[in-house]
Amino acid sequence: MLDVRRLHLLRELDRRGTIAAVAEALTFTASAVSQQLGVLEREAGVPLLERSGRRVILTPAGRSLVAHADAVLNRLEQAAAELAGARDGIGGPLRIGTFPSGGHTIVPAALAELARRHPALEPMVREIDSARVSDGLRAGELDVALVHDYDFVPATPDTTVDEVPLLEEPMYLVSHAGGEAMSAGGAEALRTGGAEALRTGGTAKSGSGDTLAALLGPCAEVPWITARDGTTGHAMAVRACQAAGFQPRIRHQVNDFRTVLALVAAGQGAGFVPEMAAVPSPAGVMLTKLPLFRRSKVAFRAGGGAHPAIAAFVAAATTAVDVMAGSGGRVRNPA
Repeated sequence: MLDVRRLHLLRELDRRGTIAAVAEALTFTASAVSQQLGVLEREAGVPLLERSGRRVILTPAGRSLVAHADAVLNRLEQAAAELAGARDGIGGPLRIGTFPSGGHTIVPAALAELARRHPALEPMVREIDSARVSDGLRAGELDVALVHDYDFVPATPDTTVDEVPLLEEPMYLVSHAGGEAMSAGGAEALRTGGAEALRTGGTAKSGSGDTLAALLGPCAEVPWITARDGTTGHAMAVRACQAAGFQPRIRHQVNDFRTVLALVAAGQGAGFVPEMAAVPSPAGVMLTKLPLFRRSKVAFRAGGGAHPAIAAFVAAATTAVDVMAGSGGRVRNPA
């Protein structure tokens, strides 16, 4: 009989790439992980791993077993959700991950809704980049999380995570309203050429290189403010600029859009913000709507969507977004 805990280790090795990374994520020693994987190989009766230099890679049999592990662990999540549904009431800890802008807009309203409907629930919020959420969910560090992806940085399919769409919002170029940070005539070109580009109806999804060039081109020579290296926001900013025909000269790297707005207002360069974070904007900032979009979702371990606490958070987050839209917040739900 194959041991489920060892199947989990094999799946983590497939996702994380090294035994050391698996050990760190799951708070084991590397030798303990190696030992347990060795036991799993003996249980399976065929080689599951092979050495490639200093790395360990999965054999075809190992990769096949990972697919079965996904199915087994998915069913266990469904079973846990069903058992939780048989209990009276919703309570206990709920570990919630969020990206920064969701943390100061959607999450507080969602937590207020949860407190009103399920006072025995104990939400615990942790800020985390969307690129790391699936690792956190699989490791049991998170139960549910807000995640997002951007045009130019689509989400990588992940069989270990289920998602519920929450909202889609346009991105904005944020630049200094006085134009001091731009090249000569850049501010006027941004106002006139950018408006004309938007009237043409081009979108990033249909390959609007000319549209982006007209919108972003006036800021090609200014310093840029992006999210930190390794984040989806950083990748989106770089790829959007490249699609517009230039490589951004990055000066500042911050993950909080409020800080991006403040830096732009101080004449420190240009950046991108989603619609959710664009209001209110400080004086001295010009916002230009782009044919680029950010999509936000609620993510949780595959099979766990019926768990009462997770379903309650999804409902609360959806209510929060609906209230934001109804009260003048400029976000919109996906079609």
